[in-house]
Amino acid sequence: MTVFWRAAMLCLLCLATAPASAADYPTKPVRLLVGFAAGGPSDIVARIMTQWLSEHFGQQFIVENRGGPGGNLAAAATVTAPADGYTLLYVAPNNAISASLYKKLSYDFLRDTVPVASLMQFPNMLVVANAMPVKNVQEFIDYCKANPGKISYASSGNGTSVHMSAELFKAMTKCDMVHVPYRGSAIAFPDIISNKVQLIFENLPTALEQARGGNVRAIGVTTPQRWPGLPDIPAIAETVPGFESVGFYGVAAPKGTPPEIVETLNKAINLALKDPKLAARLAEVGGLPKPMSPAEFGQLVASETEKWRKVVEFAKVSVD
Repeated sequence: MTVFWRAAMLCLLCLATAPASAADYPTKPVRLLVGFAAGGPSDIVARIMTQWLSEHFGQQFIVENRGGPGGNLAAAATVTAPADGYTLLYVAPNNAISASLYKKLSYDFLRDTVPVASLMQFPNMLVVANAMPVKNVQEFIDYCKANPGKISYASSGNGTSVHMSAELFKAMTKCDMVHVPYRGSAIAFPDIISNKVQLIFENLPTALEQARGGNVRAIGVTTPQRWPGLPDIPAIAETVPGFESVGFYGVAAPKGTPPEIVETLNKAINLALKDPKLAARLAEVGGLPKPMSPAEFGQLVASETEKWRKVVEFAKVSVD
């Protein structure tokens, strides 16, 4: 074989094995890692979005559940994956909280990922046992201060947005409440309904279902203003100025992912969020579409990380 043909064959081999360009993306299935079990709000939203993206790109986008402490297993798997756009992470408040809550993480979320797109926001809702003699947030605060250390609040686990929303409330109101963590809010609600535990700052979809069923009393949402579609439920901020604990959700990728791929995904996701059918499906789980540029979403995650660092320090919480 001549030198020319050897060189030609080498060039052909390189072309055959080279990764597809960003313009061709995606050319194979894309994984979206979700740090929670199947069936919860995060998993439902992830599947709604991956179905839309699969149809849009004509290539499979697959949800892969990697449940584990604080969603950290999914994040760790993402930051060590090839930065080629084929492994993505479903970002949730736990990613901002874990940065300070866990002292021995194997990764730095802000350093080791790149923001891709925002998906939606939804709040938590403060619900109390029907046996509690309070009808609104101010009455609740007064009752707590009259009974220091006697009020217990449930959470779906240490470091969740449910837990940290309560800690933020404690910090801002000086209420003395006892934390009772559960392995998921579904397990907690029977104890709240029976008044063994008095309250929870639960994710909106579950809290609203329990309140509408008459099992608990809803007295406030954690957004700065009243949540669309729930005009009768006051914002906690109406009583506690500045209180805000809004769940943010989006997509990130491993550091080094080509900017062209990030931009392609961002444009597609923002287009999806404008789809009335998809927006209606998000509304069913209490979500409000929140399209952003990658830079805007990155700024949001960074500001939330700093906000929750202060709350973690105040609460002196660590799970390592």
